[in-house]
Amino acid sequence: MTRRRFEELVSDALDTLPPDLTAAMDNVVVLVEDRHDSDPELLGLYEGVALTERTSNYGGVLPDRITIYQDAILDICDDEDDVVHEIAVTVVHEVAHHFGIDEETLEELGWG
Repeated sequence: MTRRRFEELVSDALDTLPPDLTAAMDNVVVLVEDRHDSDPELLGLYEGVALTERTSNYGGVLPDRITIYQDAILDICDDEDDVVHEIAVTVVHEVAHHFGIDEETLEELGWG
């Protein structure tokens, strides 16, 4: 799958998020990279300060980053339908971290 097609699928996944949720996202960028350097099986990663942890001192910082790892997702998928599903789950998972939802809660909710 080309990078362009994969990025389109990531964009499509973001478009499926509820509008109120996307409107609440603040100072965050979503990127696609091949693979995480130290954890090559990682599907996605949120790096930043979750909205629930930001204080009045938060400001003047680079955007938080949500990175979706194309090669890791493609490794575990058999076809494009699988890719669409894995991207959707990964995007929701990482966006949830932006909103301060931890791994344990995501597991309980079925988004682990």
